[in-house]
Amino acid sequence: MGKTTRPFLRGSEFLWQEGHTIHATADEAREETMRMLDIYETTARELLAIPMVTGKKTDKEKFAGAEETYTIEALMHDGKALQSGTSHYFGDGFAKAFDMKFLDKDNQLKYVHQTSWGVSTRLLGAIIMVHGDDNGLVLPPRVAPTQVMIIPIQQQKEGILDKAYELESQLKAQGIRVKVDASDKSPGWKFSEAEMRGIPLRLEIGPRDLQNGQCVVAKRVDGEKQTLALDETLPGKLAALLDQVHDEMYQKALQFRDEHITNVSTYDEFKDVLNSKGGYVKMAWCGDEACEIKIKEDTAATSRCIDTDAKAEGVCPICGKKAKHIVYFARAY
Repeated sequence: MGKTTRPFLRGSEFLWQEGHTIHATADEAREETMRMLDIYETTARELLAIPMVTGKKTDKEKFAGAEETYTIEALMHDGKALQSGTSHYFGDGFAKAFDMKFLDKDNQLKYVHQTSWGVSTRLLGAIIMVHGDDNGLVLPPRVAPTQVMIIPIQQQKEGILDKAYELESQLKAQGIRVKVDASDKSPGWKFSEAEMRGIPLRLEIGPRDLQNGQCVVAKRVDGEKQTLALDETLPGKLAALLDQVHDEMYQKALQFRDEHITNVSTYDEFKDVLNSKGGYVKMAWCGDEACEIKIKEDTAATSRCIDTDAKAEGVCPICGKKAKHIVYFARAY
């Protein structure tokens, strides 16, 4: 049976970015696998302001036919994980199955080594569920279609709309994606619409502002307002403010993620954390699939990835055997 359709996470129509590469050696293929994982993790951090947990999938969770699968995992507001991108090292298994060979420098026919990697529209789901709040979307400035919405106050008064459009041109010249909301809706309605649509900055300009040579700018991420001068420094200040918003969004998501990574040493503790707090539970694991299956049956949590930097110590709380890995477990979409 197919899994439930969830907007932006799983649909009957699926849009993704995917790549496949073939290499002369295992080392080159492995290097490409890790390079793409790094690109995905950097993209999430630098463009989407989403901190990821990265690591290697267990054999049970890795891609069928892959020797190694690496993943970036985001943490949603509700404490569930979301696999947001994967990178696979296939070795020469598919090459042998389909007899794919190349003529090497030494004039010998050899099997190729393969990789595959991809991200999908799940990243849109991650943006919505990592950053959104009770008032709607909160879009990271670097991917927001509109970064600044200019809202004229008492726009029927002389000079207000002219100034709004003049500001729009100034900001566009700086490379800022900007719009003027000159619709006949009330300013309050416009404010809440810009908020719901997640526009990073709202710029308000009314008769008194015009008189004083200033405007009011509100940040979507925390509602903080500031007054800025209507002069040639404004575009640069707004560009800097957009970068600041990106950093604040990343830090807020990072703090949430880090507060929801819990190290446990017993299975009771594991279940308690999962039910009371959610997020990632880090636990020693013996490497046996039976223990993974038991965890999934008991708690609906799955192994998200192996922490490849952590040294395995102690025993697996499920079976008492010596630990081979430290693993992030979580309930997931």
